[in-house]
Amino acid sequence: MAVCPRRTPSSLLVGLLAVTLAGALTPTTVAAAPRAPTTTDRSRPALDRSALDRAGQWAASSAAGERWSVDLAVGGGDDVNVRTGAGLLRLADTRPTRRTRPAALAAPVAEGALLAPARTLAGPANRIHADLTAETPPGTTAQVQVRGARATGWTEWRETGGAPVVFDRPVSRVQTRVLLTTRDPKAAASVRAVRLTADTAAVVAPAPSAVRSYRVFATREGEVGGVTANGRTIRPRDHFVALPSRRGLSPLDSGDYTVRVCTTSGSRCEYAPVWDVGPWNTRDDYWNPAAVRENWKDLPQGRPEAQAAYQYGYNGGKDQFGRTVLNPAGIDLADGTFWDGLLLTDNAWVDVTYLWTGSGPRGVVGSGPLNIRTGPGTSYPTRGLAATHADVPIQCYVKGQTVAGTYRTTNRWNRLAGGQYVSHAYVSAVYGGTVSPC
Repeated sequence: MAVCPRRTPSSLLVGLLAVTLAGALTPTTVAAAPRAPTTTDRSRPALDRSALDRAGQWAASSAAGERWSVDLAVGGGDDVNVRTGAGLLRLADTRPTRRTRPAALAAPVAEGALLAPARTLAGPANRIHADLTAETPPGTTAQVQVRGARATGWTEWRETGGAPVVFDRPVSRVQTRVLLTTRDPKAAASVRAVRLTADTAAVVAPAPSAVRSYRVFATREGEVGGVTANGRTIRPRDHFVALPSRRGLSPLDSGDYTVRVCTTSGSRCEYAPVWDVGPWNTRDDYWNPAAVRENWKDLPQGRPEAQAAYQYGYNGGKDQFGRTVLNPAGIDLADGTFWDGLLLTDNAWVDVTYLWTGSGPRGVVGSGPLNIRTGPGTSYPTRGLAATHADVPIQCYVKGQTVAGTYRTTNRWNRLAGGQYVSHAYVSAVYGGTVSPC
């Protein structure tokens, strides 16, 4: 990870609350009638007795909603360092290595994540009740997060706990992520069940707001051969970014959460998916307003905790893990994004737009890195790159040079922000609205 000293413990849960039995989330097969957890085996760490009460509460609260259970079987590609055996979900490797924790962080903590398939709801809902049954010996944590899909894309991930997750608008699909961590190689949390209910609560929909963009300090991640928080083995000159919160972490090989990162002069930009967690912190969604921000709600919106600690001595100059912050980084850039997309030679301030906070039609770059040009043809100068899997906002389209690409042969060029263009020949899909001619 370049100039930034080894950032911080495991991005996954090292800063997350250990949940002995916390609310939980999403996915796949519909469960039969709810069943109270079995009595704890005394040879194991005690199962929180509140689980029995929660099971009853879950059954009662779900009477009027759609309910299901998460399939804890490990599917493969989207899962990171977890395994299933005897009906329990555990870490596959409890030893802290560069392959068992997010590459943007370094800490004596092993982590793992199960990403459940998204569940299509029978009808729109905006509230998710969740119940997690787990055993968490000292030094271990188990947590569940949930997100919802709308026509304009996915909401951010939200942590479940004692209260249900309530989205500001109804969602059509729900997805769950189960997070595990341990500081002791000889100890591991065990998840027995995750059960969910979707229903509707009255909320006041927020007024539309502009997409969020802030100037933050960027560092080069490096770490080729390491593993990101979503399970990608980092390649030379890779194209992605890391942010210090899992709320905007995309599943593997997706751009559900994409940023546009530009040099402060605006001369170079790259659209890149968020595939790792860091730098420094793991619960700092600084792009969100105080009412939503997970931690450090007293900081101005758009100011990373690491920046406040480094520049102003905030939190005693420490990150969430008690380490002295040695630079103000709020984003990490993979080598390809750093060197090829922005043409940087050293860590620098950049302008970052958190694209999922906006709305409108998006194009999915299916084949990249794709050149961003100043006009609708290959003779125009390049001004940056759009990484494979990045979701780029499309303002409108024009006709220009015909290009034979991965998905089609076409003369359509999509105009992005700042009067920049990408060929539609390399865009695999468009969602979130209709794209009109310019």
